[in-house]
Amino acid sequence: MPVACSPTRQSFQTHPDHYRHWQLSTNGDVATLAMSVDPEGGLNPGYDLKLNSYDLGVDIELSDAILRLRFEHPEVRAVVLTGSLDRVFCAGANIVMLRSSAHAFKVNFCKYTNETRLGIEEASDSGRLRFLAALNGTASGGGYELALACDRILLVDDRNSAVSFPEVPLLGVLPGTGGLTRITDKRKLRRDHCDVFSTVAEGIKGKRAVAWNLVDAIAPLSRWDELTAQHAKELAQEITPREGPGVQLPPIAATEEEGPNGLRLAYKYVSVDFDEKTRTAELCITAPDTCPTDEAGAVAEAGAWWALDAFRELDDAILNLRMNFRDIALVLMRAKGSPETVRTTDALLATSDHWFLRETRGLIKRVLKRVDLSAKSFYAVADEGTNFVGTFLELLLAADRSYVLDDPDSPVQMGSSQANAGMFPMSNGLTRLETRFYGSPESVAPILAQETSFDAETADELGLATAAPDDIDWDDELRLAIEERTSFSPDALTGMEANLRFPGPETMETKIFGRLSAWQNWIFQRPNAVGEKGALTCYGTPSRHEFNVERT
Repeated sequence: MPVACSPTRQSFQTHPDHYRHWQLSTNGDVATLAMSVDPEGGLNPGYDLKLNSYDLGVDIELSDAILRLRFEHPEVRAVVLTGSLDRVFCAGANIVMLRSSAHAFKVNFCKYTNETRLGIEEASDSGRLRFLAALNGTASGGGYELALACDRILLVDDRNSAVSFPEVPLLGVLPGTGGLTRITDKRKLRRDHCDVFSTVAEGIKGKRAVAWNLVDAIAPLSRWDELTAQHAKELAQEITPREGPGVQLPPIAATEEEGPNGLRLAYKYVSVDFDEKTRTAELCITAPDTCPTDEAGAVAEAGAWWALDAFRELDDAILNLRMNFRDIALVLMRAKGSPETVRTTDALLATSDHWFLRETRGLIKRVLKRVDLSAKSFYAVADEGTNFVGTFLELLLAADRSYVLDDPDSPVQMGSSQANAGMFPMSNGLTRLETRFYGSPESVAPILAQETSFDAETADELGLATAAPDDIDWDDELRLAIEERTSFSPDALTGMEANLRFPGPETMETKIFGRLSAWQNWIFQRPNAVGEKGALTCYGTPSRHEFNVERT
């Protein structure tokens, strides 16, 4: 069976010089991101991006802009998100795009937009940036969900502009990028107000929107520019200024090569080998032999520093696996290279207070979360020459299973570092070690106490191996595990993995992705939404929807 990829493989890399949908400008410590969606700039034919409605391409540019503001513009402390159209901020995700897209694309699209919005919130939580949603017009659906990700929402008071979630009354689906969770858990609206708001297609405007805490303030047209600047200045003052020049982010790209079983995507530090027959991919990240040993050296290397480069590549590889290779069932992860390089880099990331190293640490945290949240099965494979130490050990802990070769003649290297003690928390707020040993928290300390790399036998004793076969059984056990996993229903695996990966505390983040994986995933496939007479199918056509009225 061939590996399914999008008809035209989607790139997740861009640059402000190539933006079609956003206008990025900076003025001192305030940046403005103005949404100016090109109606003819959709990724696929068949729909126009009217009224600042968006598709994946619009969000790829937004994600890129936020990343560049964090690295390339340390002087910026506040970001104003606004619209460039008269009386419209954003109409949300494009309906025709959603209606015409494959189900797997729809859900992955919602997941990516969620991660982008969570990235905005993480930038604020980390003390790097504050965000003002300056709603110059109506914000519907995903447009209002984007505003909810910001620290403050200012709505123009023109007797027309409103905020709304029209998905339930008009489309038969839910706000797919965390909207319902954010109005309850973040904005803390009353349940009855949430109920009304989520079922009134035209939305809520003006003083009522403020009273219900849907927005923080309103501004008349006559004072719009003045009050927008005032709110942005107030938010900027909450952030400590950063010194020094920005770090330019070099392009990330993979070359396509012929691998042992098919296509290979080869980056500098990351490679992905696809096997169409088995519906598997082998992903390998490699640390270089040498690296900067102090903060000054890492800052001097800037955008070429291996830690930043490697995890930007890993991020791109994971997004490729999600969107462009949706038939891949199982990803086999290996980590290689110098464990000393990883340990040295981990120590720098753990102790440095330099803004560039803190931003790199934040990026690695977000990339590891991207692995956690991907609807793929992941097996960590620790065999000859592998290096699951420190930050690379986080990849093994992120995997659904870990297979460790117990062969003294082909030693594996495993070990902990500061990276495993809290640098990269998961969506549940716990470390991956705490999550793995949620039922036996006493197992964490012995792993963190290991000052040097250890072998397969020790890894097994410490609980880091799902299985540790010897060299005689290794090939057969791994082969059978792969064949079994790829034979299961992808839907069942997605649901199972989403349930198992985040034990412990529930957070706004785990709620968002849990509901996306279950509720929205299910509702998106129901006839009441996407059937011949479903609401999403019929919206914008002469046909009226017809519902199956049974409640489940």
